[in-house]
Amino acid sequence: MKKLLILGTVLILSGCAGLEKYTTVSSNATAQEKFRACALSEAQNKFNNGTLFSKDLTTTKDEIVNTCLKKMALEAAGIDAEAQNITSSIINNLKSLKQ
Repeated sequence: MKKLLILGTVLILSGCAGLEKYTTVSSNATAQEKFRACALSEAQNKFNNGTLFSKDLTTTKDEIVNTCLKKMALEAAGIDAEAQNITSSIINNLKSLKQ
């Protein structure tokens, strides 16, 4: 809870600007650094969308944790970039069929 309070304070004080340096990490970053960057990015996205405080703390925390763990698992499996390409291709093909 203390960490989320600190995160919320950072987001509010920074006005959600200039956090890019904290939401991106190098490829050789530790798992903890990658998770921290992901969690901050997800919290920032929720804040910008107005959904960070729309649910109770536990639910919001669980959503962020689950999202980041899924992203990290895909990245570790080496299919994160591939998944982006496959999804773009599917959407473009469906878009072409619609026209």
